[in-house]
Amino acid sequence: MPERAVGRGRVTINGSGFPIGNETEVMLRDTPARISFASSRRLVITIPDEIEGGRVPVLLGDTALGQLSIGSIWATGLHQVDNPVFDRDGNLFVTYSGSRGQETPVAIFRVTPSGTREPFVSGVVNPTSMAIGPDGRLYVSSRFEGAVYRVAHDGTPEQIASDLGVACGIAFDDEGWMLVGDRSGTIFRVRDGRATAFATLPPSVAAFHLAMSSDGELHVTAPTLGTYDPIYKIDRRGVVTTIASSLGRPQGLAFGPDGKLYVVDALAGSSGLHRLEADGSCTPVVAGGTLVGVAFGPGGSLVVASNETAYRFD
Repeated sequence: MPERAVGRGRVTINGSGFPIGNETEVMLRDTPARISFASSRRLVITIPDEIEGGRVPVLLGDTALGQLSIGSIWATGLHQVDNPVFDRDGNLFVTYSGSRGQETPVAIFRVTPSGTREPFVSGVVNPTSMAIGPDGRLYVSSRFEGAVYRVAHDGTPEQIASDLGVACGIAFDDEGWMLVGDRSGTIFRVRDGRATAFATLPPSVAAFHLAMSSDGELHVTAPTLGTYDPIYKIDRRGVVTTIASSLGRPQGLAFGPDGKLYVVDALAGSSGLHRLEADGSCTPVVAGGTLVGVAFGPGGSLVVASNETAYRFD
């Protein structure tokens, strides 16, 4: 059983001697969970949307099966297609990406540590992926325009690169290069507005998602229509290798405070956040409904996001 979950997450509880019958009921504190599978050794429950965030006991009758930390809803009314992003002050940036070619009234919202959601950026069509650059500024790609914008502290966007295909996924290396994914199959290196092809990957049906490790290796997910999709690692020379291939539809990814890579698997029915282990296996960390993104903030905060909602764990 993972330690964390959000609404609509499917949680598997392994054990022995579970009573099976129409009266079997699993409670999360005072809230019943829907049981989608039950046997004497395994229970699969779905976390109800209405449960409040915080630490809750998992009870089968009078028997305690463990505890779950339920994520608190931090922002709703979003259209998130990649990771949300924290700045150095603990503000979280989230997008309303919209349908193709749609310029929404607000492209990016800023959510303060207290939970206040503020309009922050307008004028970017289909904001897709975000990153905080070495200068502390927010950078955002537009998959519709094939461009990247740098955002001033007052929320004003300035286009700094173009002709990047279906631009999605942004990361920075320790030399100041910006890496941008074109989901058609190219990873670009960008500096001073000039882009050069850095690596080639199979095209994605959704987006490229990028994360840079502390030793300068770029990690990429690229969802396809296949049964399983790999996680790619690209070294400083642009050489591509596959480091894991056990996830169904890996999307947002980020390195945690422990230095390990965390990846969202958005596969229907088993969506959640996973930690990639040294042997290539994946350990469930957060059970979620249809998660697409993850972000780590100051003080150990963890946020996971579905298309519509960002959830916070402290």
